[in-house]
Amino acid sequence: QVQLVESGGGLVQAGGSLRLSCAASGSTAIITEMGWYRQAPGKQRELVATITTIFTYADSVKGRFTISRDNAKNTWYLQMYRLEPEDTAVYYCHANVRYTNYWGQGTQVTVSS
Repeated sequence: QVQLVESGGGLVQAGGSLRLSCAASGSTAIITEMGWYRQAPGKQRELVATITTIFTYADSVKGRFTISRDNAKNTWYLQMYRLEPEDTAVYYCHANVRYTNYWGQGTQVTVSS
């Protein structure tokens, strides 16, 4: 079992920055994939960025978002730069442990134009 708690969402103007954090607890030593997904109103949840043995980014965020982790704190981050109104969504922290997906509660990111 893994528990995930996100923080760091909010309202920002276009061109601004935000950093999301995901604190994991429980069986963190066996997490094989960690990352971020997002879901905008009326749309399906989509991958934003993940860490496995490689770093993967959605094309729409490449060059603007950076995923990173702090193993000592069992925390990973999503640093978002040059935010656009199209980035407005609920952002979910995600972890995969032995083919089981775990999700955080979600944090709202709203980018105003």
